Amino acid sequence: MTAVLAGTAGDLATGAWSWLAAPWQFEFMQRALLVTTVAAVVCALLSCWLVLIGWSLLGDAVSHAVLPGVVLSYLVGWPFAVGALVFGLGAVALIGAVRDTTRVKEDAAIGVVFTTLFALGVVLVSVTPSHLDLSHILFGNILGVPDADVVQVIGLGVLTAAVLVVKRRDLTLYAFDRTHAHAVGLSPRRLEVLLLGALALTVVVALQAVGVVLVVAMLITPGATALLLCERMGPMLVVAPALAAGCVVAGLYASFFLDTSSAGTVVVAQGLVFAAAYAFAPRRGVLAVRRRARRRARAAGLDGAGATAAG
Repeated sequence: MTAVLAGTAGDLATGAWSWLAAPWQFEFMQRALLVTTVAAVVCALLSCWLVLIGWSLLGDAVSHAVLPGVVLSYLVGWPFAVGALVFGLGAVALIGAVRDTTRVKEDAAIGVVFTTLFALGVVLVSVTPSHLDLSHILFGNILGVPDADVVQVIGLGVLTAAVLVVKRRDLTLYAFDRTHAHAVGLSPRRLEVLLLGALALTVVVALQAVGVVLVVAMLITPGATALLLCERMGPMLVVAPALAAGCVVAGLYASFFLDTSSAGTVVVAQGLVFAAAYAFAPRRGVLAVRRRARRRARAAGLDGAGATAAG
């Protein structure tokens, strides 16, 4: 009997291991894991500051504005990252120029610039050779990333992450109190430019993995989730990348066995984690907030009853 149970347990363990290892037997899945993890971690780091400063819409704008650059790079035979970076930085500069030189507010400037550039990209796609797959640009093609793009993603990703980590204290002070940052000798304008440049580079990195449309989710969701779970910036910068990397693994597993879009499934996994944090976060989750409200209400009722009895 013991031998039978031992054999059954061994078979189950072998089957579980085979199931876990199945996706990683394929080179395209290994490449997808590497590229998407790098993109997700870099996006998650930057998202902590974007959420705190209130630049989520700006991340959306830059991610869409790079489309013309991607198409033009394709037409002239350059790497997609070149055109994407040029148009990403150009969109940031153009938004700032419209905001600073007119009565138009920043949100309106963002809306005008990114929709116009995105529409220009769609027009350029419509007049390019038919074998340029718009869906790969919009929604990514992480299962078909070539070796050259893998090297590019890793290089840009490591560079961007290193800059963010080295300057994390200055960027955090800028996010919370620009006046104090200026008072201690920092240049808020330079820190703003640094963050915007990092945003453009991060979009270029993530573009290879999840495409133009889904980049914005990776730029916002991890930071928003960490904000619900953490009280300080230091833990946020650890929790957000860790959750993003975990969602990459979970999303790729799910997409492999369910035969769904890999990029879309990774983003859905991030959304589910945010929903869980929104509901169950120990201090800032909806359930925790409601529990505290009920306790305060009961305490107020008891205090009122005690005062009435004393009177």
